[in-house]
Amino acid sequence: MPESGDPGGASLRSEVERFLLHLSGERRVSEHTSDAYGRDLRQLEAFIEGRTGRVVRASDVDKGQLRAWLGELARDHTSSSIARKLAAVRSFYRYLRRAEPGRDNPARWLATPRVKRPMPLVLRAEAAEELLETPSAARVSAELELALRLRDRLLLELLYGCGLRVSELAGLDLDAFADGESVGVLGKGRKERTVPLGEHCRQAFAAYLPERARLRHPKTGAQDPRALLLSQHGRRLGVRQVQNVVRRQGAVALGRSDLHPHALRHMCATHMLEGGADLRVIQEFLGHQSLSTTQRYTHLSIDRLLQVYDRAHPLAVATRSKAR
Repeated sequence: MPESGDPGGASLRSEVERFLLHLSGERRVSEHTSDAYGRDLRQLEAFIEGRTGRVVRASDVDKGQLRAWLGELARDHTSSSIARKLAAVRSFYRYLRRAEPGRDNPARWLATPRVKRPMPLVLRAEAAEELLETPSAARVSAELELALRLRDRLLLELLYGCGLRVSELAGLDLDAFADGESVGVLGKGRKERTVPLGEHCRQAFAAYLPERARLRHPKTGAQDPRALLLSQHGRRLGVRQVQNVVRRQGAVALGRSDLHPHALRHMCATHMLEGGADLRVIQEFLGHQSLSTTQRYTHLSIDRLLQVYDRAHPLAVATRSKAR
């Protein structure tokens, strides 16, 4: 079907491709986010084409079709997954409305599914200290054991001490530590920020650096010259490998095989808040675009306070039961 010169007559597919270019080029969102939005919108296109038997224009999509699509998704998708797909559609039509203010947004009045957010894993500061104190090495030669132990300590310090995302950590290069007092981080949307290094993190970096040279391919001697964290074969640690390190260290040090990198980021923010840090400071520290994202840690701290109250105060359970 030939596409109309009028934006309202353009195919949904062509409008989606234009939207994705806008996300990656102008808004500079992460590749992961752009790919997810693209999959969601193409899924919507396929659903409507399957029902109508013809090429779908962006202006063809209405609230009824969206409701039918969401109803289909509800059969085998979680509420959080459906909420994300609906967010992709809303973002897409907001983009179209900026180019053509009179265009309708069919997703505007649809209710977002209620998403039950599980309580993030947050350990006490004492447990975090125990985790960071004596990381164990995987089963390797004696020559590599020290290098891997020091690498893992630095890895844990950066996740907890600096609150880095796992993707930010995996992407760190050696030159990110140029001044020795802070680390330059490339965060979501390719936004750069500078995160100060605590004393323990600086010590971990200084201890690891001379041992890093041992982490190279055993046969060729090859080693990634830029990456900060290396595997025992000299390659940059990927996200999955970082997750495996955290899981192993959590199991060994704390008996928690469910520990994951984002839990350490949660712990960093929660412990800073409990220590008196301002929300704006934590927002800048973690690289949150919106303060509302950072404010979740306020609720988390209150939830933890209530848990302690329920366990420790003799009138807690009775008082809460009467209130209900």
